[in-house]
Amino acid sequence: MVPRLIIQTVLWIAAMAAILFIPAGTVRWPGAWIFLAEMGVGGLVIGLWLAKHDPSLLAERLSPPLQQRQAAWDKLLMPAILVLWCAWMGFMALDTMRYRLSRVPVWLQYIGALGPLASLYLGYLVFRENTYAAPVVKVQKERGQRVISSGPYRYVRHPMYAGAILFFLGTPLLLGSWYGLAATPILIILLAVRVVIEEKTLGEELEGYGEYRNRVRYRLIPGIW
Repeated sequence: MVPRLIIQTVLWIAAMAAILFIPAGTVRWPGAWIFLAEMGVGGLVIGLWLAKHDPSLLAERLSPPLQQRQAAWDKLLMPAILVLWCAWMGFMALDTMRYRLSRVPVWLQYIGALGPLASLYLGYLVFRENTYAAPVVKVQKERGQRVISSGPYRYVRHPMYAGAILFFLGTPLLLGSWYGLAATPILIILLAVRVVIEEKTLGEELEGYGEYRNRVRYRLIPGIW
């Protein structure tokens, strides 16, 4: 399992590097290197922790983005999210480095670097509480999936997605792209659409989810939504 984790992490970081540096036309981009280091090291550390404490969840997290038992609607939405995410990253490379349209202050880029880190930490908190946190929408009946209401799930029903919002807000600042930040609401709206449809699936297929939904009012942001 660990060799597979390392291989997939290296391939994923290499793909992200290509998406960033090829449109940028240069590798002299400190923000991109910081971003890749955060995602690579952070993802590997969390993966190694899962290998020790919850190998079944690690196996789920290493699974492909399209799966046989995945909800049909998610098989359409997931590729759309991935394509849009890749386009967003490449767009920020063009904006920041090739055409130099944006000028985010260096101090604000450092603050932006906290976004991906906070997202990774929130992901770790989710994995620590929820062994069923698969990357695709499916109810894992073979693993006896049940409703999780501890840890961050006490405050919002989808803490992993809440962490994604921090990622979407922090990454454009770290990479120095105001236009990337302006495009962030599109990704957040698409994420919110997935949350709403996912909740319908969970309400229909996961016993006790309706009661949990009534008890924890907010989906992503406490006090707001």
